[in-house]
Amino acid sequence: MLTPFDFNYVFQESVRAGSPFLTLVTRKNTLDHPRLGFAIAKKQVKRAHERNRIKRLAKEYFRHHQHQFPNIDFILMAKQSVIDLDNQQIVEILNQLCQRIIAKQKD
Repeated sequence: MLTPFDFNYVFQESVRAGSPFLTLVTRKNTLDHPRLGFAIAKKQVKRAHERNRIKRLAKEYFRHHQHQFPNIDFILMAKQSVIDLDNQQIVEILNQLCQRIIAKQKD
């Protein structure tokens, strides 16, 4: 997702799943595939290489698991404490959040 319209659309009527480190904000889309966007504030994650690491891990996770997701727009938001985690912990948290979102969307 790239445009402000896409992000505003998701934030208007969203389904959220959160942890102390990451938050996923989602909404069903009208396309035939899931999409991923990022809202990682400099105020939360100050260093660019840390923000980029989170984005890189999330993109890789979504690339490997996109066939499991329904047609949903995902926005990933990070909290300051995420920089203390290693890569494997971030991927595990992403997996937990995505499973919760999929379960909520089926309801």
